This record gives sequence, structure tokens and C-alpha cells, in this order.
Amino acid sequence: MISIFKLKNIISIKDFERKDVDYILDEAAKLENIAKSKEVSEELKGKILGLMFFEPSTRTRMSFETAIKRLGGDGIGFENSGSSSVSKGESIADTAKMFEGYCDALVIRHELEGVSKFISDIVDVPVINAGDGAGQHPTQTLLDLYTIKKEIGEIDNIKIALVGDLKYGRTVHSLSNALGLYKNVKIYLVSPPELKMPQEVFHDINKTNVTWEEAETIEEIIDDVDVLYITRIQKERFADLDDYLKIKGAYIVNKKMLEGKDLIVMHPLPRIDEIDTDVDNTKYNKYFTQAANAVPVRMAILKTLIKNNPK
Repeated sequence: MISIFKLKNIISIKDFERKDVDYILDEAAKLENIAKSKEVSEELKGKILGLMFFEPSTRTRMSFETAIKRLGGDGIGFENSGSSSVSKGESIADTAKMFEGYCDALVIRHELEGVSKFISDIVDVPVINAGDGAGQHPTQTLLDLYTIKKEIGEIDNIKIALVGDLKYGRTVHSLSNALGLYKNVKIYLVSPPELKMPQEVFHDINKTNVTWEEAETIEEIIDDVDVLYITRIQKERFADLDDYLKIKGAYIVNKKMLEGKDLIVMHPLPRIDEIDTDVDNTKYNKYFTQAANAVPVRMAILKTLIKNNPK
């Protein structure tokens, strides 16, 4: 039993205290060699992870599956609603209760906010929110923080620009909330007017010591930041295609812009056209490292939750 970590479910980063985040980041660092196949673990041998992905995913689903297998367990599940009995009319509640009978923990991705919380209220095994609509993506935030800490050395005292879709981008909502746990952090919010950060996120940020500033161009803030966190403009979140096409390509980072700067570039991926491929082979590129960091971080989450909450 890991008594220092009290959370049974991971639904929102708002449920975390700083000590909870620090525990997961420290645990992830200890699991790096297993994540990279330099060591073998049977820590979760015999444990089954249920992967309920009602919305498409590549990195999140594969990294959770890799994480459970690296710890000696296994995963079962579906990749979208069409490949589950939900497509036949089965309720989400019934699907979740069925999975509960098979699994030691559930990972949920859904296009609607609140689904993971709803499922966590009706099952007894740990539930992990792997993204709910435009709401939260807490495990992405944990791996983002892990990447910043590894690459910069600390999370306190950083200056970070969140760029792109701040309205619908659940990764930036969660990350903004998490940064409020740290000291002397400044966030630059760079977006077109149509995709500004929602007021409820401002409400949360304003209750912390984080300072923030809005901007409409990367050029305004690039000399001041340690981290450029780029997000794609999400076509699937727009009801009107014309509205998407007006904004598409509003922010593109390339090698020339970055030359001489002391910063790292992150992106939750998938990338469309926001970061030119000429950045890929530069020292600034940390987005592929960020994706790889998903494995030790999600290993730490699974190990902690499943060991703390045996069936």
C-alpha cells in the first residue's frame, strides 16, 4: 500500500495536490529503465487493464497498453464506439460494469465531458480519465510536467507559452490547472480571439500564484519563454468547417524562428502543420521525447492505483 498517494481515481488534475504530482513524477523516474526495456518487471503480473476508448486515440491508448505490459500485466478493450456494444445500443454504464468484472482498472476516453467521473461513481476499480471532450486530460498533464522537469530541471520559476487552440484543448486546460501548484510560474496564452482560454480556466488560474498574459502572436513572447507548448487547431471540435478553415495554420513554428533561443518545443501530438518538420532534428524538439515519456509516467500511475486498490 502506497499511503502517500490517496487518490483512487484520476479524473481531473484539479484533484491533485503538489505532493501527489511529485510522487508520480518521482516514481516515473524510477521506472525509466523498465519503460525502455533495460530491465524487466512483473510488478503487475496477472493484472488486467480495461481500455475503453469511445473516441479515437493513438499515443494515449498505445502508451497505456505498453505501460501495463512493461509491468507484467495485460490490457483488453476497444478503440472506438463502433467496435463496442455501445454501437448496438448498450449503455455506457452497462459497458463499464461489464469491464469492471474483467479488469483491475479502467482507462476511459470519451468525446463528452464528465463520462469518466460518471463511470468512477458506478464501479469499484480505479478509473483513469484519458481525455473527455474539451474537458481534462490529467495523465497527459503529468507526462508534460515530467518532460518539463527532466528537460529544464524544475517546474517552479518557468515561463511557458500555451499556443493554438486554448478553447477546446483539454491538454492546455489541465496543464494550466497543474501549473498553479508550482511557484513563480508565468503562462503566456497565445491564440486567435475565437480560441481564447475559457473563463472557467481563468477562474482556476486566478486562485493560484500563477501570473498570465494573453498574446496573439508567437513573436511577441518567444524571447521570454522557457517552453513553447504548441497545440493543433482541432478540426473535429468545430461545428462549421468554414470557421476552422479561417483559423487553420494561424500558428506555425519553424527552425528559423527558434534559432538563438533558449527554449524547448513541446506538443501533445498529433501534429498537423503547427511545427515545421525542419524543427525535428534540432535541440528544440522535445515533442517526441514527450510522447515517449508517456510510458514511465503511465506505468507509475497504474502501479500506484492498482497496488493501492486491489480487487
